[in-house]
Amino acid sequence: MELKLARTELDTKPKKIDLKKITEIVEKSHSTILYFDRENSHKDLLAMQDHFEKEGKSFYMSEVKFGLSANEYMYSVHIL
Repeated sequence: MELKLARTELDTKPKKIDLKKITEIVEKSHSTILYFDRENSHKDLLAMQDHFEKEGKSFYMSEVKFGLSANEYMYSVHIL
């Protein structure tokens, strides 16, 4: 599964990261916060949540708005 990281500039395309790389990041540190782009499907984010909860990790996801427009948001994911 590939997910798109949050954009650093509004006019650029989001970078992609796979679940294996995310797992490596989480194993390296005990607490990880990642930001994902709005183009990710909610279904994929929930599948990632299931993956980490099966490993015994705590998973917290929220929507973060950074502008007034309805499409100016990203997902914040905190994995412990």
